[in-house]
Amino acid sequence: MSKQYQLLSQHGCLELHDRDNHFKPLSVDFVEGKLNHRRIFPGKELIAKAVGLKKNYLPRVIDATAGLGRDAFILASLGCQVSLIERSTMIFQLLADGLQRAEQAESTREIALRMSLYEGEARDFFSQIEADVIYCDPMYPERKKSALVKKEMRILQAINGADEDSAILLRAALAANVKRVVVKRPKGAENLAELVPNFSYNGKHTRFDVYCPLGV
Repeated sequence: MSKQYQLLSQHGCLELHDRDNHFKPLSVDFVEGKLNHRRIFPGKELIAKAVGLKKNYLPRVIDATAGLGRDAFILASLGCQVSLIERSTMIFQLLADGLQRAEQAESTREIALRMSLYEGEARDFFSQIEADVIYCDPMYPERKKSALVKKEMRILQAINGADEDSAILLRAALAANVKRVVVKRPKGAENLAELVPNFSYNGKHTRFDVYCPLGV
């Protein structure tokens, strides 16, 4: 991994810094900002439909590509138990720091306690963690996005690589003992690994492909 990036404890949290100052410090914050707004004012989250969440059913979810933990936080805020798996040590440490602060804040403590964090290759955990759904959000093909998200994606890609093994991850997820495998894709993108999903949920810019390895 490039020595361009370093972790520093500043401003009350752990931050990822670029030694060349190409981007502002990056941290994981589940307490304030956009995620907090989505927690307070929940809308119709398409990801909730994709994982099969219902009033009387809160699936246990493995987030196999945790990244900055945003989708996992949304699912946990809706009541799901979520296991986040991140293979980058740097991103894992950012997530651990963000979760610790979320556990300490009264507004997010209950949500954070529904989130368990693991470091390593996701497919190594599929037989160890009991779950109903495996959720995968591999790096997107390049597309038009906001400058902020583009920048964050570039950082994650620089640290983690381009998720060239995403097809292998999907096949491993489909072989696991779960009811659903959900793959997040850009709307209009090709199916991951050329595998046709059982069905999909389409948003304005995003599509959630749903595979049912045990049958619909």
